[in-house]
Amino acid sequence: MSRGLFVDPSDAVPLWKQIEENVRRLVASGAMKPGSAMPSVRDLARDLSINPATVAKGYQHLVDAGILAVKRGEGTFVAEKPRALPRGEREKELEGGAMRYASLAVTIGAPNDEALEQVKRSLGFLRRKREGGSA
Repeated sequence: MSRGLFVDPSDAVPLWKQIEENVRRLVASGAMKPGSAMPSVRDLARDLSINPATVAKGYQHLVDAGILAVKRGEGTFVAEKPRALPRGEREKELEGGAMRYASLAVTIGAPNDEALEQVKRSLGFLRRKREGGSA
């Protein structure tokens, strides 16, 4: 069972990055709760029809980011509490994500106010879902 995780082999985004982004979205929305078990690397690779090394790379990035935690002999789990990043590191991560989003907005011709409003709506949606409210 892939728990809402999916990949699109035709997308230019590497498959491991798609896994990372999917897990981040599911954790941010509360669809994957802290402490919940992740599918094993082999199981997810089989479900998605991809190489286990690809899944392992996505998982490793999430472990490094503090989103997932590995418990030896038990498996991989959503971290109980995401690691708080120091301000400089947090700004760097936000800048990278913002640049990807801004590039999308510019290339599709979205006006600044429309792009900024979408960010506000998306943040509100994720926070409401995470808190258990209706989205």
